[in-house]
Amino acid sequence: MLAERTSMTKEFELFDRMSEHEQVVFCNDSSTGLRAIIAIHDTTLGPALGGCRMQPYSSVEEALEDVLRLSKGMTYKCAAADVDFGGGKAVIIGDPKTDKSPELFRAFGQFVNSLGGRFYTGTDMGTTMDDFVHAMKETNFVNGLPEVYGGGGDSSIPTAAGVLYGIKATNQMLYGNDDLGQHIYAIQGLGKVGFKVASGLLEAGARIFVTDINQESLRAIEEVATKTTGNVQIVANEAIYSQEADIFVPCAFGGIINDATIPQFKVRAIVGSANNQLLDDRHGKLLRDKGILYAPDYIVNSGGLIQVADELYGINHERVLVKTKHIYDAIMEVYEEAANSGKTTEESANAMCEKRIADRGRRNSFYSAPAKPKRSFRNHS
Repeated sequence: MLAERTSMTKEFELFDRMSEHEQVVFCNDSSTGLRAIIAIHDTTLGPALGGCRMQPYSSVEEALEDVLRLSKGMTYKCAAADVDFGGGKAVIIGDPKTDKSPELFRAFGQFVNSLGGRFYTGTDMGTTMDDFVHAMKETNFVNGLPEVYGGGGDSSIPTAAGVLYGIKATNQMLYGNDDLGQHIYAIQGLGKVGFKVASGLLEAGARIFVTDINQESLRAIEEVATKTTGNVQIVANEAIYSQEADIFVPCAFGGIINDATIPQFKVRAIVGSANNQLLDDRHGKLLRDKGILYAPDYIVNSGGLIQVADELYGINHERVLVKTKHIYDAIMEVYEEAANSGKTTEESANAMCEKRIADRGRRNSFYSAPAKPKRSFRNHS
């Protein structure tokens, strides 16, 4: 009897953990070794949209916590980007270097398809567009595909554009003009997005400090600098936090705004593409108290989301870039609300998203997935 009560208590605890979510699906396919979790947080604005990441989680509990957190974040991100989608996410438990197979992703595609359009997915950490070429043989509810397969292609292009718009809005708020070239930036990370952001700033004539573990990327950005009016200086990884710059631009790791780094910052603002930059909500308050303006990352980095969402209505790169420009307006709205209310910018951004969801929920509309032509790639290898 005691064992039964303990088991029942654990089951109720599991439901409590998922209480903010509409649906959580555990996926198991023994023939391919697939173990995955799909979480749908909220579909008020439309079908859930979110990538699928693959990593060797230490436990099912760790994987569940990650997918619940990420899917909730996607609800806010979709609301901030003003796309007609809700928040969802998927995780696959496994090592992306050793456990991938075409069959595993086809099995995953079958589970996605079983949701009937409530959830659209694509690449995330540990997965690639090629993985989802296999998944799409089993489902149409996949996006972020290569252009040759009817997708939008490289989403780092609008993501980087959105970061630059976020920086322009921040300059406008701080200095009364949104010129990029008049200021100094400390950029952490020169990956697909960070390199494009750094290049854009150099082309505008800015001075930048950069750091990255990839020496080839550092050499490449120095080469870009020789062809522009900007200036680049390479610094050690840990030194990037203490540079005398106007804006810190994190484009690598999450959780980098924390008790250890905040005392080092000598900047007036933080604007970058890295996800989950605040290690904890209280760090947003610490930034405010220090007089550092923080651009909520899920708004700044939403250009990629805008592209993959727009892809479901037909490929139109110009339309994506027009939509991405509104990141400037969204950041300005958050800054002004925070200034007027005394809230942190993160709190103001969350409130803006929650109001948008509530307002849309009152509309006399109906739930439906966007119209999308049937793909037929089953004969592709």
